[in-house]
Amino acid sequence: MLPWKTLFMKNVVKFIICLFIPLAVGAVSGFVTSSSINTWYAAIQKPWFNPPNNLFGPVWTILYILMGISLFMIVQSDTGKSHRKSIVIFAVQLFLNFCWSFLFFTFHAPGIALVEILFLLVSIIVMINIFYKINKTAALLQIPYLMWVSFASLLNGAIWYLN
Repeated sequence: MLPWKTLFMKNVVKFIICLFIPLAVGAVSGFVTSSSINTWYAAIQKPWFNPPNNLFGPVWTILYILMGISLFMIVQSDTGKSHRKSIVIFAVQLFLNFCWSFLFFTFHAPGIALVEILFLLVSIIVMINIFYKINKTAALLQIPYLMWVSFASLLNGAIWYLN
């Protein structure tokens, strides 16, 4: 195989892995928590600004794809110490993202989930700042995620308050 083809194939594999990681995390948390949507979540009080349930899946899918693209851009920009730090903060925020679903939907603990989502928000802001120093586009791709999690935090807080 020609060197450029080998490099191209390595990049394609990296891109697929970078997309797969957040999509897999989202799929697992969505699958595990989906049973609570039509039971516990349907029965609790929600604020007037609660979006329809069928909106969450497509929004999260888009956000996970943007996360994967952003991660790929960072992986491609090997800049030493800050590169490693960016991968770590990406993993931290993804782990917090994963945990929130379980706290809220599986354990039915919106108060604990509210505290946890605030940590998630901070980790997203830190991630965006670190990404920005490496690749501005990768950082900007995270802005919709930050906005959605900010809205989710407000929604989580309102649900905790109402219940």
